[in-house]
Amino acid sequence: MDMTGDVVAKIADPDTGLTADPRVEALVQDVIGRVADKWTMLVLEVLAEHGELRFTRVGELVNGISQKMLTQTLRYMERDGLAIRTVHPVIPPKVEYRLTDLGLTLAEAFCPVWHWAERNLDQIEAAREAFDERAARP
Repeated sequence: MDMTGDVVAKIADPDTGLTADPRVEALVQDVIGRVADKWTMLVLEVLAEHGELRFTRVGELVNGISQKMLTQTLRYMERDGLAIRTVHPVIPPKVEYRLTDLGLTLAEAFCPVWHWAERNLDQIEAAREAFDERAARP
C-alpha cells in the first residue's frame, strides 16, 4: 500500500467509516511538513505581526536565518499561496512580502501554539533541566 493510502486508512472518520480525500491528506502532510519547518513558522509570525516588509527587513526580524534560507522559505510560501511578493520598479529594486488571506488564516491557526509555549515555558525548561541532569548521571 502506498504512503497516502496508509495515511488515509489511519485517519478514517470513526463515526462514518469514510476516509478523507487522498489529495487532502497529501496536502495536509505537505503543509504541516513545510509549516513545521522552523524558518517557515518564524517568517509566518514576522509577516503576520508586521504586515508587508522588505526582504532585508524580514531577514533582520527572523533571527539567524541566512539569505539563502530566507529566499527559499519565501518562495515556498509564495508557491503555496501563503505570501505575495511585490517587486517595485525602482533602482535599486524594492521587493516586499506580505501574507495572503490564506497565510493570515494559517498564522491564526498556529497562534495558539505560541500562546501555549508562553504559558508553559517555565515548566518545559524545568523538565528539560531535570532530564539533562538525570541523563548526565553515570
